[in-house]
Amino acid sequence: MAKKIVLLAHTGQVGFELHRQLQSLGSIITVSRGDVDFLDSDAVYKHIDELAPDIIVNAAAYTAVDKAETDENNAFALNRDLPEVLAKLSVTHDALLAHYSSDYVYPGDGEKPWSEDDLTGPQNLYGRSKLEGDLAVESIASKFLIFRTSWVYAARGNNFLLSMLRLGQEREALNIVSDQIGAPTPARLIATVTSLCIQKFMASNNANKLSGVYHLAPRGFTSWHGFAQMIFERARAEGVTLALKEDGLGQIESTEYPTPAARPLNSRLSLDKIESAFGLAMPTWQSQLCLTFDEWLEMNKS
Repeated sequence: MAKKIVLLAHTGQVGFELHRQLQSLGSIITVSRGDVDFLDSDAVYKHIDELAPDIIVNAAAYTAVDKAETDENNAFALNRDLPEVLAKLSVTHDALLAHYSSDYVYPGDGEKPWSEDDLTGPQNLYGRSKLEGDLAVESIASKFLIFRTSWVYAARGNNFLLSMLRLGQEREALNIVSDQIGAPTPARLIATVTSLCIQKFMASNNANKLSGVYHLAPRGFTSWHGFAQMIFERARAEGVTLALKEDGLGQIESTEYPTPAARPLNSRLSLDKIESAFGLAMPTWQSQLCLTFDEWLEMNKS
């Protein structure tokens, strides 16, 4: 029997890709903010309870990291309270809950890649709200997959890739932070891996043993400056007209670019657990950027 999948926030950059990737797993029922107020826990429970899902995939989140510092109520409502409600629904319907978290739950120091069992220690309010969402899911749900991702981008939406392409066409010089290290993660990879993991989870005889927290990112690491550098290399190679001069990409440290919310310097994530548990071999961030850039090119053909 085909599974009934409830997908929250299908129009965001991750939700859009999930909507494409999950089609083969069952019938998808999308739930947007136009259908129900995600800030109203009772309304969310009632709405999704009536749908009787087999799988719940939560792509809804508060992602405005700096704004969260002064918008605590909404950040926690979306990043903690909503996952808590979905976890309760997953128990009610014996459903699998797939939820997304962040590298921001870790302290962000050192150079060693974080593993899923490392001590957490968020540096900002956004990170705290994501961590509390994780803890709520872990304490309530019996069948769940929490995917902690980093530096999410896509060929659509609002993200670093599109910001760089826009600024590179407007300015002759840019300075980009070079002391924050992580793995740029395209939304399409998140959706593809989510689909594979859900399939293996649902087919497993020991599905409950697969429940847990997993890092979901490509192989390898770079800085924001390194990421920008490759974006502009690809742009020039593909004939994209840039105002940015060949030597116009400068490096700065985080202290020279202060933001309301502190950013982790170390966003490296170990992938050993997800690769071992689900038999995956994660691709490199460079190969994923090439794929995403090609998609952007296709979408922006004049």
